[in-house]
Amino acid sequence: MMRIDPHTYAENFITEDEFQIRARARGVEVGANDATTGVGAYLRALAHQLSAQSVVEVGTGSGVGSLWILSGMISSGTLTSIDDETEHSRIARIAMQDADIAPPRYRLITNSIMDVMTKLTDRAYDLVVLRHNPEDLTYTIDEAHRILRSGGVMVIDGFFGGGKVSDPSQRDPKTIALREAGKSVKAATDLWVSTLITVGDGLLIATKL
Repeated sequence: MMRIDPHTYAENFITEDEFQIRARARGVEVGANDATTGVGAYLRALAHQLSAQSVVEVGTGSGVGSLWILSGMISSGTLTSIDDETEHSRIARIAMQDADIAPPRYRLITNSIMDVMTKLTDRAYDLVVLRHNPEDLTYTIDEAHRILRSGGVMVIDGFFGGGKVSDPSQRDPKTIALREAGKSVKAATDLWVSTLITVGDGLLIATKL
């Protein structure tokens, strides 16, 4: 009998529903960067643990991650998902409608990430998920800290950068940006309690002090 490695087993421990599967397929067609199944399941559990009412997701993709997060939030909660690609927001809206998510429960914003994040309210969010261009992390981490409540959590999805971050010989701009982001969060012990977990392509988890 073929042995399944633990990472693959964990990634598929919780399966996606038909709405997430259809959303993922639409994302593949347009080349969207979506949460893996394992990451989605983790984000759902985290939102549930936080009793999350207000969540920001940077990098909407096809809406797969949004559906996972919403399924863990309290029923009156609102997800704000930001993407600078119009096509991503369009197919994410299809995913929301397909899954019969009530419109008041989500805001899909298509605009510059920086322009949107700087307008969000201080200390008003329970969870911030960053899944966008790693080169944006220099400012999105600071903005995440500003808008999170004390005890709120920031998640950087895809932190391993396809396995490059742990390889010192890899020096492309995105890998360097991820590596530097990790160093800055880890060192800021007066701001964050952080850890790194091997779900999907790596999740950097940081709780605001």
